[in-house]
Amino acid sequence: MLEHDLDLYKHFYEINAIDPELFDRFDVKRGLRNSDGTGVMAGLTNIANVHGYIIVDGEKCPDEGRLYYRGYDINDLVDTTDTTKRWNFEEIAYLILMGQLPTAGELELFVKNIGAKRELPDGFTASLIMKDTPPDLMNLMSRSVLLLYAADAQAEDRSAEHEINTALSLIAQLPRIMVLGHYAVRARYQGGSMIMHRFIPGQSTAETILSMLRINREFTAEEARILDIMLCLHAEHGGGNNSTFTLRTLSSADTDAYSAYAGAIGSLKGLRHGGANHQVLAMQRDIQENVKNWADEGEVADYLEKIVRKEAFDRTGLVYGMGHAVYTASDPRAKICKESAARLAQGTEYQATLDLLSLIERLTPEIFEKVKGSGKFLCANVDMYSGFVYKMLGIPEALFTPMFASARIVGWAAHRFEEIVSGKRIIRPAYKSTMLDEQILAPLLERMASDQNGLSGA
Repeated sequence: MLEHDLDLYKHFYEINAIDPELFDRFDVKRGLRNSDGTGVMAGLTNIANVHGYIIVDGEKCPDEGRLYYRGYDINDLVDTTDTTKRWNFEEIAYLILMGQLPTAGELELFVKNIGAKRELPDGFTASLIMKDTPPDLMNLMSRSVLLLYAADAQAEDRSAEHEINTALSLIAQLPRIMVLGHYAVRARYQGGSMIMHRFIPGQSTAETILSMLRINREFTAEEARILDIMLCLHAEHGGGNNSTFTLRTLSSADTDAYSAYAGAIGSLKGLRHGGANHQVLAMQRDIQENVKNWADEGEVADYLEKIVRKEAFDRTGLVYGMGHAVYTASDPRAKICKESAARLAQGTEYQATLDLLSLIERLTPEIFEKVKGSGKFLCANVDMYSGFVYKMLGIPEALFTPMFASARIVGWAAHRFEEIVSGKRIIRPAYKSTMLDEQILAPLLERMASDQNGLSGA
């Protein structure tokens, strides 16, 4: 029998299908979502608060989005007008991990500690990153984290000291693994050169990424500052997002730190999570190619309507970069990201693209209302502008989601710490069985005879 003659191949969808009506009958919270789209309450956290709506008389009502790290508003923490800040990401990392903002001396010590941990184990790049390199950078990063387990003699240690040291090491090392892995993938699959710049001691995380990524190692203070802001925006987003919940689920099982962080990276890769930025960019390119006059509001609206009617782009009816699971009236990260984009685009050829994205943001809710009569709350999410900012910084698209992971490792670490200290119970939700009534097991010989009868009849 050939492999693909198996019924599993022929009837994959039939075997795995569950009647959608049953989800309603048994009040199943698919995706751990309530019927109004809000998340099922699954835990408590002191790390971050994602505010996107208010409940009035039992009804979900839109509200301006707000994001707080340890009680501090993201807009106050990330002051886009202050171009002198150099350690903003490190300062926010300290806040998220330690629970309070650092003094100047504490921040300096923290930055030195991160810098001292950027070194990878001897031979790691040549023997592990460049050996059997997978084509996807997120898979490479996940694998690299698992391989760092082997280099840690105390990898199974669950003490607070080891957990903190492991987290700080990964915060320091993931950006390096990302850039080295990017060049390894290019060299193996795209015929590019393998570039291995050393990190420069004393540089911030944003500076280290730009210095290692660019062939000439040159960048401006403004570029480093904007990349720093992007890292800050992606550092944390509450316990309910998929990758953080994955991290907390794995941690609740009392697995090692490396397995938990690698699992979170695997989740973030998903096209419905961190990998969504690729769909956003693909859609934006499609609009640019099919709309002749980007400044013509009517022409842009007409094409958006085709997308929503499933007549254009990928025919899903989705306008990628619009809408969020929590935010309704606005996503504070998108607003900050748009401000950074405006600073980079001003006076350049990118201004027309920024104007087009702003138009898409403004028109999309109107189009959904017109086509679907939908009262769904739609605001631009961070992906609407993040890829555009990275593009202006000269960062390859393959690095967009890995960049997300290099920042979110901070939030993951804080949530792992919190789960270890306060969770105290393995996460184990229930699944309702919808299988048929109990079946009678026929002896194997009878089933074999049935096969023979079928073959002889053929």
